[in-house]
Amino acid sequence: MTSPFSVKSVTWREWLGLAAGLLALGSTFLPWTTLSTNKPDIEVILSSLPHSDVIRNAWQSSFFAWCPPLPLLLAGLVVVVFGRIRKVRVSGLPHLWLVVAAASLLLMVLGWFTLDWEFDADQRGIFDAAGIAIGAGFGRFLGLFAAVVSAVVAFLDIRAARAESRQPRKREPRSKTR
Repeated sequence: MTSPFSVKSVTWREWLGLAAGLLALGSTFLPWTTLSTNKPDIEVILSSLPHSDVIRNAWQSSFFAWCPPLPLLLAGLVVVVFGRIRKVRVSGLPHLWLVVAAASLLLMVLGWFTLDWEFDADQRGIFDAAGIAIGAGFGRFLGLFAAVVSAVVAFLDIRAARAESRQPRKREPRSKTR
């Protein structure tokens, strides 16, 4: 029989996994894509445009911006809630966590390489002619950091689960009946 959920029984790795998921979710509300230029006259034009056209958060960007933080958050929640159940841990919860973190990290990296795809070809042509650069915002860096932290901590949790599975189970003493 498993014991009821206790906050004190959650390991630091599991808390860090949840924190990474929450950080990734919070980063989606920060700038993920920014437009910038070195030309003063173009800078004036950019400043006159609506803020959401020049600086986009993850929700206003592409699939590769808003999707990866969601599985990270879900993995963090699952690990905190079910991480205390030995059968679930031994069955591969830390491995699943690592796969989710690695997939989120891969999606974020793809998003980085496809950053300019958030704009159509005509817009990119205008940006090139005007000297406007499409860049990554602070939220994208923070989200990537959260994904890396989650992957590293998941790897450490796999090692801890492996060490846990090697230890013999505690058995209850047998009752002596004659």
